[in-house]
Amino acid sequence: MDNEADDQTHPVINVEEFIGKTVGRRKPAAPFTSKGWDREAMIRLREGFGGVRIPRGVFRFRTHEEADRWMIQTTAKAAARG
Repeated sequence: MDNEADDQTHPVINVEEFIGKTVGRRKPAAPFTSKGWDREAMIRLREGFGGVRIPRGVFRFRTHEEADRWMIQTTAKAAARG
């Protein structure tokens, strides 16, 4: 019975143990490349399709349903414009 109480009071992992070796290697993230596109070309492409149609910014909603309703209405207005 003494053994059972002892198992519950000691942690399973020794948090003070020193980890001597790490296996593997972490690779740094690759830099972002736009595959030949520069900023001016991206702006011209966006303007060619009518610019940004969805308002930018942070929008807060009480529920997911309210957010979905707003998104559908905004997308419909943008589609109607052009």
